[in-house]
Amino acid sequence: MKFAIVVFPGSNCDHDAYHAVRHVLGAEAECVWHKDEDLRGADAVVLPGGFAHGDYLRTGAIARFSPVMRGVTRFAAAGGPVLGICNGFQILLEAGLLPGAMLRNRSLRFQCEQVHVRVEQSDTPFTGACRIGQVLRMPIAHGEGSYYAEAETIARLEAHRQVVFRYVTGAGEVSGEANPNGSVAAIAGLCNEARNVVGLMPHPERACELALGSADGLALFESAVRAVAGRTAPAGSRV
Repeated sequence: MKFAIVVFPGSNCDHDAYHAVRHVLGAEAECVWHKDEDLRGADAVVLPGGFAHGDYLRTGAIARFSPVMRGVTRFAAAGGPVLGICNGFQILLEAGLLPGAMLRNRSLRFQCEQVHVRVEQSDTPFTGACRIGQVLRMPIAHGEGSYYAEAETIARLEAHRQVVFRYVTGAGEVSGEANPNGSVAAIAGLCNEARNVVGLMPHPERACELALGSADGLALFESAVRAVAGRTAPAGSRV
């Protein structure tokens, strides 16, 4: 199992993602520079957090034109698992791989804190090891994390079960206080209609070891390993 960790100028969570995959999960990982279209035989792709290209214009607006995104788009179109974390989620939105946009946090401040999210769907490559309704504790670190889409888009996301994570209290309840950035419908993460591309604002790679306060995020990477193993298992060998 090999993960490609895409690195843009300004990425600052690429090493965190690499550590989570390589040293905690024990899978193979390779960093791929944004000017390289070749994903080097990766089984899954991670677009990490940070400030790609300094977040000039708006978050993800320049990164979407990086050559590597042509490779990521082809990989996603072929059904490959793609995970966008924080800035990576913003890039997926700008690239049109996920619907909607990110606005400034409701507080108009950069927010770095622990949050709780509820798993809404377990049939994506990054939530297969989770159960629906499970509450995960992970940190956020962003200034533009308020997810927005028009009402008809939100209705379509809900109807197609594309809302994957929702901000909740520790008890799993949706509330205004538990929504740290004012995201519409408390959306913390979503997937595409094909369900293989997932984006979320919280940082699972920073919640993979108990020494960091939570190991809940490891489930997303374990899910990817399970999903890829299921796709590549010989006929008749799946359980």
